[in-house]
Amino acid sequence: MKNVLAILFSFCVVTAFGQDLDRPIERKGFVFGLGMSAGVFSISDSDQEVEFDKAQGSISLPNLKFGWMVNDRLAILGSFPGMIYEKDNKDRSFSAFVPSVQYWFKDRWWVNGGIGLAYDGPALYEGLKGEDWNFGCAVTASTGFEIVQKKRYALDFQTQLHMASTSLKNGGNRDGVALTVGIGFNWY
Repeated sequence: MKNVLAILFSFCVVTAFGQDLDRPIERKGFVFGLGMSAGVFSISDSDQEVEFDKAQGSISLPNLKFGWMVNDRLAILGSFPGMIYEKDNKDRSFSAFVPSVQYWFKDRWWVNGGIGLAYDGPALYEGLKGEDWNFGCAVTASTGFEIVQKKRYALDFQTQLHMASTSLKNGGNRDGVALTVGIGFNWY
């Protein structure tokens, strides 16, 4: 039901803001983006008999990015992708901080990619005390199409692949792969 409401809300926003498409967008200076997405997430520990044996649907909210426009087609960003999963009846966050580069190949179509620090820890709303924190490496690749463009902001449809591996205290690894589709709002 949440996904249906999110999609319905997205279409309403696109309709409301998509009425005036004559003014060109000005991408310059500081960039801030906020996204909401849903997708498939699979996580596996290295000591499991069958790796990635279970995939789960999940919502990723919020996906953040901030940075600076180098020119009107290239941005240097810090991105925060991630997904929530359940382990031992508690929600955990498999997320990352990824320095990335975003390039607009066309006026509305962009590609983003980067490598950074992955972390696996408790979801913020679960409390931070007494929980294991695991760190490692993350890689993300994403692409998007700006549906609505105004002078200083854009609404886009985006998809993202997020892969990460963290080291566990027992010497093993926890690996995760997420593929999401969502909507983003960016200020330039």
